[in-house]
Amino acid sequence: MSRLRRALIAAALAIAFVVPGALVVKAQVKRPYRDGSVWQVNFIRMKPGMETAYLTYVAGDWKREQEASKKAGYSLSYKVLQTEAHNAGDFNLILMTEYKDLATLEANEAKTDALLQTVVGDDEKQRQGYKERLEIREVLAQRLAREIVLEPRP
Repeated sequence: MSRLRRALIAAALAIAFVVPGALVVKAQVKRPYRDGSVWQVNFIRMKPGMETAYLTYVAGDWKREQEASKKAGYSLSYKVLQTEAHNAGDFNLILMTEYKDLATLEANEAKTDALLQTVVGDDEKQRQGYKERLEIREVLAQRLAREIVLEPRP
């Protein structure tokens, strides 16, 4: 057998084994789910007897900030969930803000800060509001979570 003929047979055999293997790998990547939006989740403990005071803030200033962010296109939606605390130091309110994706959240960070300056006020006013809220609530944790959509990519 000539050298050229052996080389052609070797190439044909390599292709015959590599191509189906590549197709199997590609088929394994298809998932029945896809990444969805990103949520910023704040776990809040309203102090005893201060629920009405804090929820008044949430329904007023916090909602106004969220609506401005939505209108500007920086966020998609927001939610407030009240929960039962399982012990004295547990959270009893969850504040959630939805973003298209992590890149959008990060890209709009400076724009969001500028928006807060117009909606809430300058840095000093924002610090004062934070100090006042310390009297009625405690922020226990903040998390970023990615929604998983239980459908394959279109």
